[in-house]
Amino acid sequence: MSQPVKSTRTYHSPRRLEQAAATRAHILRTARQVLESDGYATTSVAAIAAAAEVSSKTVYLTFSTKSGLLRSLWDLALGGEDDQQPVTARDWYREMADEPDPERRLHLNARNSRMVKERAGGMLRVISDAAQVDPDARELWQLIQTEFHANQATVVQQLHELGSLRPGLDVDRAADILWTLNHPDIWQLLVVDRGWTPAAYEAWTAETACTQLLAMGSTSSR
Repeated sequence: MSQPVKSTRTYHSPRRLEQAAATRAHILRTARQVLESDGYATTSVAAIAAAAEVSSKTVYLTFSTKSGLLRSLWDLALGGEDDQQPVTARDWYREMADEPDPERRLHLNARNSRMVKERAGGMLRVISDAAQVDPDARELWQLIQTEFHANQATVVQQLHELGSLRPGLDVDRAADILWTLNHPDIWQLLVVDRGWTPAAYEAWTAETACTQLLAMGSTSSR
């Protein structure tokens, strides 16, 4: 008598997948609140699990490590729950990149900087602090810095190709200037520490970028 053939098909339960996704989202929301309130170094996985009312095992199964949780939090803070596209593919970035007027482009760049800081500024501070004590977090912070600089360098390169950079200013120096103006530490100093409004930060960043980067003739068309 032949033995029944065992099925090798993987069983998928849509409801189970939905429950797992809901649990993951709940852990992320809770972890962000706890980390932004208490800091990375003093917050354990057990503390995050307790706040989320799940087991530590559930947190580890979902994110593997505490730094893995931090990376997921950054992705969520940067893109939002419904936007997993790269920064350069998002509508607000494409609007800036496609803008032909150099001054207007820098104003849109400042708007984008404000928008990202308003959504992700708290997590940027957490990651920056975590980088001081956790090698994986340090790697993530360095990656964020590299990507931020590359994005600003792309803006500057386009201005250079349009012939809009101030005479005597090379692309590398201009990229460093724009990166510095849009760096999360500047947001922390002006908005968080000194109480500037986000609108004031955006206006100052845009105006300073135009003054520092653009040739005189490039700032008259806005």
